[in-house]
Amino acid sequence: MYTKRTYSIGKMLKWTRHDILWFLLISLIPVVLYTVFRWYWLHLPWLPIGLVGTAVAFIIGFKNNASYDRLWEARKVWGGIVNASRSFAIMANDFITNERADKKLSEEELFSIRKKLIMRHVAWMSSLRHALRTPKPWEITTIRKAEKEYMKKFNIHERLYTLEQELEGYVSDKDKEFILNKTNKQTACITLQSKHLRQLKEDGYIWEFSFLEMEKMMVEFHTLQGKVERIKNFPYPRQFATLNRYFVWIFVILLPFGMMNEFDKIGLSIVENMQQYKPYPNSGFHHIIELIGQHFVWFTIPFSVIISWIFHTMERIGDVSENPFEGNGNDVPITTMSRGIEIDIRQIIGENHETIPNPIETKYNTQL
Repeated sequence: MYTKRTYSIGKMLKWTRHDILWFLLISLIPVVLYTVFRWYWLHLPWLPIGLVGTAVAFIIGFKNNASYDRLWEARKVWGGIVNASRSFAIMANDFITNERADKKLSEEELFSIRKKLIMRHVAWMSSLRHALRTPKPWEITTIRKAEKEYMKKFNIHERLYTLEQELEGYVSDKDKEFILNKTNKQTACITLQSKHLRQLKEDGYIWEFSFLEMEKMMVEFHTLQGKVERIKNFPYPRQFATLNRYFVWIFVILLPFGMMNEFDKIGLSIVENMQQYKPYPNSGFHHIIELIGQHFVWFTIPFSVIISWIFHTMERIGDVSENPFEGNGNDVPITTMSRGIEIDIRQIIGENHETIPNPIETKYNTQL
């Protein structure tokens, strides 16, 4: 059976297949020169190469830890947006009443006010999503060939639809024009929200202390927005990201030169043992082992490819994790989470479920 684990390994091999071909070529050339052309001088001592490999392993580990911290922080911030959005929906549902208003409104009119606040909040999330999906020069999804090929099967919502299209039906034409004319469109949404809350307080539909609590939520949304914008706009330091890649490739190139002589020594040892100990001189098994020993140096190629693949793949994993809002399959699924928040908060205010959009479907076991 084709299990999920083997499928993941298959995807990983497909994702790195171009790199594997390079590793094969890099290891094949020195082995051919060493064995076929008898350039026996063409090898390096293993000790300095091992030291380089140790240093590269530490650097990769440091980078991956830092990249994972960025990814996990982004996930925690969006978790904060989930909780804060639900809290705001509860406030909108319970704080907006006729209790202190001179002009009493019907329940339908009060619901219309609540829905307007909720829909504007969804517009804020949409604006924030589009800002976070905007490509940056240091992001790799739209630059590297392998990443672009991998992303072809996914449809990034924010690249299929413009923000203007997504705001349609969530805010009024006047509000939409105000939002789209601002540089920071998500901040414009919170500005409109705050003005609306103040007007409701002045009209008596929100108690003054309730107004202060709801304004605190606006401050909280600004704080959460600032955190994800910081992650988006400040990349992982380039000196670590770039030099790390160079160090990995230096190690990959040197690796077969250090392994050839070691494998050749092992092969010679096997041949010597077979010649000294011959319980079955005419045994086919004996000849096979001796033949393997004579050509044992060729095992440099598969072992070099495997070790190179491990180091380079770990480095690439750090690359694709350091920018958690690109839309990669391993990034924070802000589109799916935003739709989930929208469903929750619209249900909290009691909206008819027939008018609430469905959750975004998972594609290839991946949420975007």
